[in-house]
Amino acid sequence: MALPYENASSGKSAIADMQKIMKQFGAQSFGCMEDFARGEVIVQFTFNGRNVSIRASAKGYAAAWLKEHPYGPRTRGTKAQYEAKALQIGQTAVWSILRDWIKGQTTAIAVGMLSFEGAFLGQIMLPSGQTVLERVEEQRLLLAAS
Repeated sequence: MALPYENASSGKSAIADMQKIMKQFGAQSFGCMEDFARGEVIVQFTFNGRNVSIRASAKGYAAAWLKEHPYGPRTRGTKAQYEAKALQIGQTAVWSILRDWIKGQTTAIAVGMLSFEGAFLGQIMLPSGQTVLERVEEQRLLLAAS
């Protein structure tokens, strides 16, 4: 079975799409970066004075892809080369996933389905530099499902 976005090809061109979406949405600022050590991509923007930071793990996507497509005796190249291929697929996929997610959230806001806070609550940055989600997780404010 194919993993969603495993055949995505837009990759970093999705950044330009996100920039266009955020500009039309009315964001005051927008930027993207990669954390090579953590294997993450980060999208940040400001809307109505609220700073938002969204992280997506290319390494996490690569691990899921490797689970769907395990390295085997018939696989071409070394295991390290195959894992590097998985990470490349993950890096391309997460940009496309972020673009589509942001487009969906901003559309939901525009049509009145969600408030800005409802759409981006977990990613809104607090004055401490943490996101709301990081603070909630740190303080264990959500009980585990029974």
